[in-house]
Amino acid sequence: MSSEVTYTPKNILLTGGAGFIASHVAILLCKKYPDYNIVVYDKLDYCSCLENLSELKDLPNFKFIKGDIVTADLVSFVLREEKIDTILHFAAQTHVDNSFGNSFAFTHSNIYGTHVLLESAKACKTVKRFVHVSTDEVYGEGESFETDPMSENHVLEPTNPYAATKAGAEFLVKSYYRSFKLPCLITRGNNVYGPHQFPEKLIPKFTNQLMKGMKLTLHGDGSNTRNFMYVTDVANAFDAIMHKGEPGHVYNIGGRHELANLQVAKDLLKIFGLEQEQDKRITFVSDRKFNDLRYTIDSSKLHALGWKEEMTWEEGLKTTVEWYKKFTNRYGNIDDALVAHPRMLNNTSASINDDVMMGE
Repeated sequence: MSSEVTYTPKNILLTGGAGFIASHVAILLCKKYPDYNIVVYDKLDYCSCLENLSELKDLPNFKFIKGDIVTADLVSFVLREEKIDTILHFAAQTHVDNSFGNSFAFTHSNIYGTHVLLESAKACKTVKRFVHVSTDEVYGEGESFETDPMSENHVLEPTNPYAATKAGAEFLVKSYYRSFKLPCLITRGNNVYGPHQFPEKLIPKFTNQLMKGMKLTLHGDGSNTRNFMYVTDVANAFDAIMHKGEPGHVYNIGGRHELANLQVAKDLLKIFGLEQEQDKRITFVSDRKFNDLRYTIDSSKLHALGWKEEMTWEEGLKTTVEWYKKFTNRYGNIDDALVAHPRMLNNTSASINDDVMMGE
């Protein structure tokens, strides 16, 4: 789509908007586009937090609605009453460790929840953009460090229950585009880090472990790599895709900071002034059932829309650590999230959050 042809929304629904990535998208859109009405819809599960949206609470173009995307009547009511023309669908269960032990909750949230949202959008008839947020994990494991980055046409070969449910949701989205002409777009993104991320994920987990004097728990030998993107860069990517992306297309959101998990641990130790204590501060624990070696994706389609990554790894990581030093307490007791293989769904069988882009 030409940069000269842009879509202009009016009333936007962000599902999972009190969680990690979508809260930053909500902040960006509310402040950058005061003429847009932003409706955040979130269940407020364990890894969502209203404080993530606190800077928006007095803005006239912001509204929060507590709700679960599997509740069809409420979803349909909100779409009608708020005259929603644009949906940014971030709500999902995302943590890979959780999916190995609580996979039914992932099917319920990620597949059934997406189906409810699609059917409600189809029936509403006012939705002109439906942006479905998926993950690079649907591609499966990168073959080697010599292979080319995966394009949007690469075959989907998910290797864990989380990624499989995200791939299943994608097929539903594609079917509604083809059969019902619902104007859907799909994004697949690399790992994301930054403020607002619940500490079950790699970088906030290691940061909080260091803050508590705990050892860093690295899965396997720590050689698995991920591309890490700072969250405000990712929010800017969604800004570009929503306005300039073309329905029926998939857009990779990929970064240029590919690092082994062991290197992430070393970089955090350096920020904390503990680089000389690596042997004492890092412990290697059992790996996941299957742990993809790497994900590397081609984001040229997104770059053609005018997006580029701005944040350096060094500055992004430092800024993230400083945020957690100030605000980790907003999540209450996070001890269960800081174990080697957290299982956060024992008491929440159908949780909803937004952090779909990061499976680490």
